[in-house]
Amino acid sequence: MKITLVAKEAGLAYAFHQAVKGLDDVTVFEGSIFDVEADAYVSPANSFGFMDGGIDAWYTWRFGASVQDNVRMAILKHWQGELPVGAAEIASTADDEVPFMIAAPTMRVPKVLGSDSINSYLAMRAAIMCVRSGRFKDGPFEGQAISDHVKSIVVPGLGTGVGKVPFSMAAFQMCEAIRLHATGRHFLPKSWSEATDNHLTLLGQDPRNLQKD
Repeated sequence: MKITLVAKEAGLAYAFHQAVKGLDDVTVFEGSIFDVEADAYVSPANSFGFMDGGIDAWYTWRFGASVQDNVRMAILKHWQGELPVGAAEIASTADDEVPFMIAAPTMRVPKVLGSDSINSYLAMRAAIMCVRSGRFKDGPFEGQAISDHVKSIVVPGLGTGVGKVPFSMAAFQMCEAIRLHATGRHFLPKSWSEATDNHLTLLGQDPRNLQKD
């Protein structure tokens, strides 16, 4: 799967360039997300599929109001009306150039996440797992593997808009998700200590600097 990370802000682009070092099949594009060809765009909106702010408002402008309707209907039908942070769902855009939208919420409702959140990681992981392991639940491809139809995705900064996650943190978390999950490697901690260290690392903290009780 080819992943393109897109940034309009110079600071986010720089953070992406630093974070992607060593990652295969991941590129950084500076500019409009609509200038990048892909099978799917990732929406970082909210658990209820409202697409009226930030990058999602631009998605609605590009694909029409039906894209929000499709995302919200998928959330209602397959998630009982609420798509949790850490999960993702795919919907049709009804567009030949970019046929799919992957909803991977960074927040339940619009709020500031700041630097005390790993939601950028969770949303990126969810989008990857949706493509790698998911199957279409309905529509013309019902039952088929999503990975057979989605070979490339484009991802904006996750949580960097309304969520105000610092660029460097969001970029690091997103690329950590790619490192751990895009190639099929999964992280299962062997102990609570290892799980906690991993969590702190995603928050940009060095566990070695913390005093142990």
